[in-house]
Amino acid sequence: MESAARCFLEKLVEEFPAALEEGGVLPVSPLSRKVSIEELHGESLELGLRLLSARGSPACLSALLCQEAVSQLLQKDLSPFQIPQEAEGNQEEEQTEVLLQSEAVQLLFLNQLIGVAHAWHQNLPKLPPSPSCITHCSVHAIKNTRRKMEDKHVALAEFNHLFGIQDGADRAYYAVFDGHGGVEAAAYAATHLHVALGKLEILQSDTATALKSAFIRTDDMFRRKAKRERLRSGSTGVVVLIQGQELAVAWLGDSQAILVRKGQVVTLMDPHKPEREDEKQRIEDLGGCLTFMGCWRVNGTYAVSRAIGDFDQKPYVSGDADCSTTPLWGDEDYVLLACDGFFDTVKHSEVPQLVLDALQHAGDSEGGGDASLEQAEGAVGSRVAQHLVSHAKAAGSSDNITVMLVFLRPLEQLLVQQSTTGTV
Repeated sequence: MESAARCFLEKLVEEFPAALEEGGVLPVSPLSRKVSIEELHGESLELGLRLLSARGSPACLSALLCQEAVSQLLQKDLSPFQIPQEAEGNQEEEQTEVLLQSEAVQLLFLNQLIGVAHAWHQNLPKLPPSPSCITHCSVHAIKNTRRKMEDKHVALAEFNHLFGIQDGADRAYYAVFDGHGGVEAAAYAATHLHVALGKLEILQSDTATALKSAFIRTDDMFRRKAKRERLRSGSTGVVVLIQGQELAVAWLGDSQAILVRKGQVVTLMDPHKPEREDEKQRIEDLGGCLTFMGCWRVNGTYAVSRAIGDFDQKPYVSGDADCSTTPLWGDEDYVLLACDGFFDTVKHSEVPQLVLDALQHAGDSEGGGDASLEQAEGAVGSRVAQHLVSHAKAAGSSDNITVMLVFLRPLEQLLVQQSTTGTV
């Protein structure tokens, strides 16, 4: 880790030998033109991680660099970047929210990041060990036949490093967000939900409450952005947090996560669909109704009953997430997260065999045998999600499809288990 960090920092300071100058083009584009104080943390982290990842930074180093740069940024006087309130319009609610000029304040952040990189290049601090709970993550996403890609996903095995959490419990965060009516809600959740979660002290004692609170906080934040920018999009979402010997799943809507243990599917959640009896009752108790228009829709509009956004149909489309927790015994194979574009055409029970087929085919293409698989684990694993996405498309899915597999033990062990027991 230390040698890789030193090598990367050497290249980074060569590319950025001095601070970026005002008026120049930023090396990476900010997500927004205007950003609130509360949004600054998430948007800066996203910007920094994107810049570093594009240059091949080790993931652990990226998280540590961004965490330090954001911490320094948030201690700065940001008043010079405030947008005058009169320039934002005359609505009273908008008058109370301080907005910053995003490109200008992100120039400051990038210069903080460059400064940290230079300091660490000269005197690298002792780096914490990389998280040990995850062996590999395989992700693939396609637009499919839809006009736009409205899915977003997040993989943060370095969750603790990104937020400076040092309580001794390994944490890894994974999420899939399935947008509708535009990508804005999904992109917002992918940028801010893990930040809202990382700020909560209760995370260290009550994971379920923390996850539910993070969903609510993200929905509230997006409500303000949607109002000032006249956005109408929404997003379902599923989040997996692996924390020590526990796996927590929180979700809104019909994106799903399943666990596979010794080749057998373990159900983690029950997706929110309008026709689900308790969801139907909740909507009707609020004075809403369900209408069948090719599928069940809330008040004849959205085909989801819970989501971030969709504010024209709140509270019928609820922003309250559900959460479940499952102990990890050490014999788990992987957890799979995917949007409804996958699960609409693939049954839970089909997943273990599909993953096994993908591993075997990928291993054969790498030369065959456990040794070659171990040597090429990254290349092999990356193809597994691609195989599952292709299967869902061939089975008839026309929607955006995102599949993420988080392997909980080395890939070659899964094939060894198959050869000895006949299961994945």
